[in-house]
Amino acid sequence: MWSAVAAAMAALVVLVWSTATGEPPRHEAAGVAAASPAPGEPEPRTAASGEGRLSPSGGLTAVQRPSGKAALVDNPLYATGRLAPLPCPVPVPDVDDPESMEGFLNVVADCLDKTWQTQFAKAGISFEPPSRVFWETPGTSPCRDYPSTAGAFYCRASKGIYIGTSDVVAKWNGADDSVVYASLLAHEYAHHVQGESGLLEYYHEQRRLEPDRARQNAWTRRSELQANCLAGAFLGAVSVTYPISAADREVILADAAATADREGSSAEERTHGSADNSVLWMEHGLEEQDPGACNTWEAAEETVQ
Repeated sequence: MWSAVAAAMAALVVLVWSTATGEPPRHEAAGVAAASPAPGEPEPRTAASGEGRLSPSGGLTAVQRPSGKAALVDNPLYATGRLAPLPCPVPVPDVDDPESMEGFLNVVADCLDKTWQTQFAKAGISFEPPSRVFWETPGTSPCRDYPSTAGAFYCRASKGIYIGTSDVVAKWNGADDSVVYASLLAHEYAHHVQGESGLLEYYHEQRRLEPDRARQNAWTRRSELQANCLAGAFLGAVSVTYPISAADREVILADAAATADREGSSAEERTHGSADNSVLWMEHGLEEQDPGACNTWEAAEETVQ
């Protein structure tokens, strides 16, 4: 199977590489996966715990967002089963029209909101959807200015997802298959899921304790690869009404490979995982469609390199 996937990736990887640099832009989580905050960039913040919410049965329950190591490796979200195959009738965007791209991204974000709200309700954890900044004019966030080198980013400080409606198309070399952009958005949304589920706080605490960049990056890779898997789980779950053809699937996997760490890069540079592992976790999410299948924190070391 891997040889077939590798061939597909090699054939399709050109779709998503940046013409400006010869390398693909990264989808990043500012304040989530960056090796260290940029000058003036605030430290990531997580939401407060101990909130009240309505239970699925309608009664008010006091819930505590998971914390500590349990939030990372034994999160209630992992026990919620497959994502609900909710309707997601996504329009075909005109990638050369910023308004069309904005409309497309908003529809996908609506689907993500409904999907993850449903899953968090199963887990008994409160959930607030992220804010959306689908921008055409440059601006600034609490984490960084945009445009940036990243194709998209999530800022935990504002609980916002930032994607440029023209910028992202340019960075992805004008790719016209909408699943590329849906996958990118779902990946950034997955970082919000990590934050709302309580695992980011412990992740950041442990990462800060590491003595050097290489060991910090080992934590970062697990976070990024989990986001890949959660993105794949969403795309697989909504494929009933947002069909993912065999060709689309190859494009998704090629994009996962293209946005991975460059082969031969040092441990101090590797933050997103190898091409093989990036594809592995994306494909695992597509097939399993279950947050419990995305527990990269206890995965074998060779799968998160």
